[in-house]
This record gives sequence, structure tokens and C-alpha cells, in this order.
Amino acid sequence: MDKFTAFSGVAAPMPLVNIDTDMIIPKQFLKTIKRSGLGVNLFDEMRYDREGNEIADFVLNQPQYREAEILVAGDNFGCGSSREHAPWAIKDFGIRCVVSTSFADIFYNNCFKNGILPVVLPQEQVDVLMADAEKGSNARVEVKLEDQTITTSEGESFNFEVDAFKKHCLLNGLDDIGLTMEKADSIAAFEAKASTARPWV
Repeated sequence: MDKFTAFSGVAAPMPLVNIDTDMIIPKQFLKTIKRSGLGVNLFDEMRYDREGNEIADFVLNQPQYREAEILVAGDNFGCGSSREHAPWAIKDFGIRCVVSTSFADIFYNNCFKNGILPVVLPQEQVDVLMADAEKGSNARVEVKLEDQTITTSEGESFNFEVDAFKKHCLLNGLDDIGLTMEKADSIAAFEAKASTARPWV
């Protein structure tokens, strides 16, 4: 997993509440176990019509938001089923940070495991960021995980809370496998000792 560094990116406004994981990545795309390739189907039923043509007024189809790296969303983002394909699709599209007043717990935790920073802020601060995002591609928002700040294009900055362990994992690019590999030497030493003590196992 890539390390999460400070960055400045375009924020796309999506002021819908209760965006569930089936809206993020519909069930027909859950057959794969690969983390890549799902970005094209992110918000599939909102992005495309029945013939597969782009719906022009959907936010991520608009020219100024095609390369958005931040999503500013309504309350209770990521509710519904626990499918990990949802953060896979978001990350594969290129979104690195999602801002909302609240997230579903499983989705929230899955974001950290997949290199996405979910930021929880009060409604009034989300409203400011939403209005800033509506300005289009000229309004670049800055995200600094180390400082735990998110700053609008006009320089208004908000602090956010994040669990220290989850922050450490994002900053160092550690998913569950990476965390395990940090203990590789200790695991190898344990296995060698166990093999000597119980060679028949």
C-alpha cells in the first residue's frame, strides 16, 4: 500500500446522504478479487445510462471533476453491506480522501486498510468544503494527515481527529499484510524455535 502523504487536489461535491456501498459499486461488479480495475464502475448506476453512456450531469463525469482526489459527501457515507470492493473502487478511481459528517463503521475501517483517508467533520465545516468544491477544478483542497488538517482553496483550515494507530498505518503505507511483515523477524525466530522444540509438527 502506498504511503499517504500531504497533497493538494480537486474536491468533488456529492451532497447526498446515506450513500451506500451498492451505490458506490453495484453488486454485479463484486466477482473480482483484484483491487484494481473497479474505478471505471464507481457509482456505476449514477454515472451511466442503461446503454452504458455517461450521464453528463453526474459530478464525476463533469470535466472539472474527472480527476478529483477528494470527495465531499453527505451524512452516513458508506452504509449498507460491508463489501470491501467499495473502497477498492474509490481508490482505483483516484480518490484519496472522503469527507463527511459520518461514515458507516465497516466502510470507515476498510478505507484505512486500502490507503484512503476518511475525514469526519461537523456539518458546518463540511458545508464550507462542499461550497468550495462546487467552484470546480480551480478550487484545490489541501490535505495534511501529519498535521490532521484540511484546507480550502481560500486558506480556511479545519482540524480533524484520527486514531493514532490508523494514522501511523496510512503514513507508512501499512495494510494488514504490511503490519504482519513488520514482525517477519520475530515470526521467523518463533518458527525456528518451534521447529527445534517440536520437529514432528
